[in-house]
Amino acid sequence: MTDFGEEQRNELEALESIYPDSFTVLSEDPSCFTITVTSDAGQDGETVETTLKFTYVEKYPDEAPLWEIQSQENLEDSNTQEILTLLQQQAEENLGMVMIFTLVTAVQEKLNHIVDLMKNRKEEEKERREREAEEAEKVLFQGTVVTIENFLSWKAGFDVDMAELRRKKQKEEEQGGKTRLTGKQLFERDHNLDTSDIQFLEEAGNNVEVDESLFQDLEDLDLDEEDLDLDPLELGSDED
Repeated sequence: MTDFGEEQRNELEALESIYPDSFTVLSEDPSCFTITVTSDAGQDGETVETTLKFTYVEKYPDEAPLWEIQSQENLEDSNTQEILTLLQQQAEENLGMVMIFTLVTAVQEKLNHIVDLMKNRKEEEKERREREAEEAEKVLFQGTVVTIENFLSWKAGFDVDMAELRRKKQKEEEQGGKTRLTGKQLFERDHNLDTSDIQFLEEAGNNVEVDESLFQDLEDLDLDEEDLDLDPLELGSDED
């Protein structure tokens, strides 16, 4: 008849010797203890860690012990689920034999594998960033490759912009032509301009008298046609 108690006590002594810094007894009846498992350090010194809690059942090792993950560091939820699945598989394969060391060793290897995956992901991310930087640099120096499609697309946009500029220019010219008046038009619109200079002088204190007889119509003057043809320069020479 198997002495389950004896096998359990012997295994506890062996585990305490194998894991002196990470083995902790929580209770003796039932026997319950924890073992903290830490991965090997990764490339940058990173580690992952989990603390496993085991409890012996009455007929252990013919029956699997109870286990749970008490705590973890740097592990994702998917990692902890993988560890629980691994413990179940190993326990089923080792029924009838003391198995805690085997279970802990399997978890240790799993943690090391997780660290390796973390390292690979970091390297892949680094390579991806380097490729993106190289591609961006190539685009910067090479520019955009001209194809029939992108040229036609650019040309269509260019034609639209030029048509808009011409329309605006034509509109500005039309508006400018409507608002720009000649001197004659200004006088016709505002008759006050006829006396603007006189008013300006009067406001400045100069009394201006206008001899209206000087501006009578030529038809009222008794001039011979010969007089109308006289050259002012010739009149000046006669006076001399």
